[in-house]
Amino acid sequence: MKKIILIALCMMCIVGTASAYQLYLSCPESVQVGIPLKCSIDSNFPAGTTFDVVMYQSGYTATPVKGQSVTIQENHATQYSILNTRGLPGGQYKVEIQFIGPDEGRLSSDSVTLQLPVLIDRSGEITITSPLTQPLAEALRIEGYITKIGNEGVQIEVRGPDGTVFGPEWIGTTLLIQSGAGEFTKKVFVTKPGEYDVYFKDAKGYIGVKTFTVTAPTQVPTTVRTTVPVTSRPPTTVPTPLPTTTKSPLSLMPIVAALSVVGILSIVLMKKR
Repeated sequence: MKKIILIALCMMCIVGTASAYQLYLSCPESVQVGIPLKCSIDSNFPAGTTFDVVMYQSGYTATPVKGQSVTIQENHATQYSILNTRGLPGGQYKVEIQFIGPDEGRLSSDSVTLQLPVLIDRSGEITITSPLTQPLAEALRIEGYITKIGNEGVQIEVRGPDGTVFGPEWIGTTLLIQSGAGEFTKKVFVTKPGEYDVYFKDAKGYIGVKTFTVTAPTQVPTTVRTTVPVTSRPPTTVPTPLPTTTKSPLSLMPIVAALSVVGILSIVLMKKR
């Protein structure tokens, strides 16, 4: 009887071991804000098993901020969940595996499904003094300073609508004696409007990203002249004026003759009296 019980217990252990699957989540202890948080997942769950990798902001209540689904493949190769950290505040975060089905109850006791990475926010060290919105004709002026960097220089990379347009390249910084900050200035030639992200990095690592908006030239509206159709009219016939008779001036001879006759008659009449 004892032999039968022992065999049954062994069978139960074998079944329990076979039904337990291992899953290991691994994330960096810390990463700077703006750099993606890359976590690895290793598991021997059957191919097709799907679960979510969810990132929470720690606090009095856990608020989910990012999430990504992962599906186990046939070869059980290591998979990666890349969580975007851009725009998140610095501090403690929690990354956790959440099962969609009943698979959580099949986990082995040594599985790791929770990580507590820290996001380090250095973006406040960057101060931009040039306008964040610039017309295309003047873009792209990148001017400002970084706290406590002195004249150690800074590496910048500019990414626009079509990808990287500058860098990564180190540029010099000028020490501001009063504050110890390092002032920088750089003009990057761009050819089209849109948003341009400028990534900053120093000897300590990634600092942060600043976004510039480049606007298109203002289009001046052109006045379109309306063509008025010209209606053709039949030609107007002007009547030909009649020729006028030119009067020739009277000849002096008849006048002289008439006066002579009048004079002779006057003489004759006076003699008769």
